Formats: sequence, structure tokens, C-alpha cells
Amino acid sequence: MPRIASFDDVSVVKEGKTLLSHIDWSIDASERWVVVGPNGAGKTTLLSLLASFTHPTSGSVTVLGEQLGSTDVFELRPRVGFASSDMAKRIPPNETVLNIILTAAYGVTGRWREEYEDIDIRRAKRVLEEWNLGALSDARIATLSDGERKRVQIARAVMTDPELLLLDEPAGSLDVGAREDVIEMLDHFASEVSSPAMVMVTHHVEEIPPGFTHLLVIADGAVVAKGPLENTLTGAVLSDAFGRPLSVTQNNGRFHATAL
Repeated sequence: MPRIASFDDVSVVKEGKTLLSHIDWSIDASERWVVVGPNGAGKTTLLSLLASFTHPTSGSVTVLGEQLGSTDVFELRPRVGFASSDMAKRIPPNETVLNIILTAAYGVTGRWREEYEDIDIRRAKRVLEEWNLGALSDARIATLSDGERKRVQIARAVMTDPELLLLDEPAGSLDVGAREDVIEMLDHFASEVSSPAMVMVTHHVEEIPPGFTHLLVIADGAVVAKGPLENTLTGAVLSDAFGRPLSVTQNNGRFHATAL
């Protein structure tokens, strides 16, 4: 399968603090990765590198065939979908759901005077339906529930048909019903052959959709383990990463972690 991204001995240091240390990692087109680790482990920095918002201090990062530091990131960024709470904060609170999705075509977060082609409008409406947001097309983002906002973030990220989709805690802080809605939809999306490569950060293994295939575990900015999800998500690996004895169980394709 085509290589989507690769990290070669990557370190990131900011203000004297090492955020990532000597990371080697690669992502192929058919893979759907989950990144887990303690708070401050470097998960968000990894996504920021993949989104070309951060550059490595040392080592090499290649995304979609382009090496960071040697390419025009403004050409690269439209090829990468990024759903995160930080990105959502840039959206005007009175913007409608349809416009939030539609403006992704121009890479802006608020509708102004730009004109959109019929093909963009049709795609935006189709994406809304795919993420169960069709009935909310004219609703203002400020009126939505947390679960609805999370789905809007994801829908906006897939609007441009990206080659790589990044998800920063897509089910985080949701109640159990909204969480399960998001996980179920991500499971279906990740299982489609036509879907892009995906990288999802989460704090909780319970939030991993069954359609995801690989796991990267980091702690203190370094890789603890990486590989196929079924083989890598173990109590021993999580115990090493989180610094306390943990047990991992699996039921119907879902994982659960508890203290021993």
C-alpha cells in the first residue's frame, strides 16, 4: 500500500523541553491508527506534525510525499483533514452547520463573500447526511449539543476528501450515548476501503472504534509500542506507558482497561 506518512528519528524540542524524542513511525494508506498515552506524552504534537502545523527540531517527517521544511505547507494542508476542539474554537458561534462544512472547501472557518460551486454545495449536503447532521443544516453551531459538535468537526474534516484524516479525541467529554454514536460512525467510516488513512488520539481505549487497525503508544515523548492493534494493546504495554499495573480486556471488538 502507498506510504502516507513517515517519521525518521524525529524529535521536537520547545523552550528547552523535549516534547518528542527519536520517533520512528510510518503510516500506510490502508491503516487506521490510534495513538494513546498519558497526559503530556506528546500525542497532540504528533498530530500537529502530521497536520504540518509543527516542524521537527531534528529528524525527518514526510506527509503525502512531501518533506516538512522542504515543501509549501499551504499546498499540503488542504490534503489533510483535521478534527479537533482547537480547530472548532476558530468557528464563529453563529455560523450555520452547512456553512461550517462548506467553508472547508476554501480552508476558512467563517462564511463571508466567497462563492461556492454547485459541486461543493452538493458534497457538503451529502457529508451532512453521512454524519447524521442533515436535519441540523441551518442550525447555529452555538445551539448544538457536544455530540453534535463533535460530528460537525469530523464532517468538516472529511469535506475536502482528504488523503489523511486526523482526529483529536473525537469522542472525548461526551456522555455515553453521544460517545457511542460517534464511535459507531467512525467504525463504519474506518471500515470503508475508500476512506483515507486515519490517525486518532484518545485518552481512553474504550473509545477505540472496531474499524481501527493499528496502535501507537507513547510516554514521555518516546514510543513505548507500535503495531497491529490486536497484538499491541495489552496490559503490559499500557502498564509500562502509564506507570501502574493495568489489565486490558476485549469484548465484541471493543477494548477496556482497568487497574489491577
